[in-house]
Amino acid sequence: MLMPHLLRFSRSRTTSVEPTDEETLQATCRLQDTLMDAEVTLTVRLPDLDITSVSQRVSRDERGICLGSLDALQKAVGVRVGPGMAKIMAGLVGEDFSCRQLIFMMEECCHGIILYFTKDELEGVPDDTEGARDFFARMVRKNIRLYNRCAAFGPESTITEGIEPPTPGSS
Repeated sequence: MLMPHLLRFSRSRTTSVEPTDEETLQATCRLQDTLMDAEVTLTVRLPDLDITSVSQRVSRDERGICLGSLDALQKAVGVRVGPGMAKIMAGLVGEDFSCRQLIFMMEECCHGIILYFTKDELEGVPDDTEGARDFFARMVRKNIRLYNRCAAFGPESTITEGIEPPTPGSS
């Protein structure tokens, strides 16, 4: 497959989680970049975090690899959100699934749901810079899946100094 010659590339990806009622959360990951415009939405039932529905939309795919693979994510219905979602999804849709970006977006929705339940913990972040850095470093050590999930927890960050990155396939 030919890739267009890219002189410029931009990407915006955002994940949001909202309660729809007392027993349901909905997570949406939106991606807009030079090559793609897509959205994945998961609905989960509380308290077990079972996925009850998956919807996806790909309105633009310059590479043409995601438009034919939209039904595959439906295999996640009934799966419980938790550790190892990337591996679980790879097992459900197959290792040769053409649109890895949709699986990544689904995993982002799952991470968003997990992080939704940690927001109360974040209220305890100290106001001083050093205290905040130590607080977040402890948080990453406690939940290594946070490593490299955002720029602040990336390998070049002072927050992650001294923290061993997770081994591939361990999340």
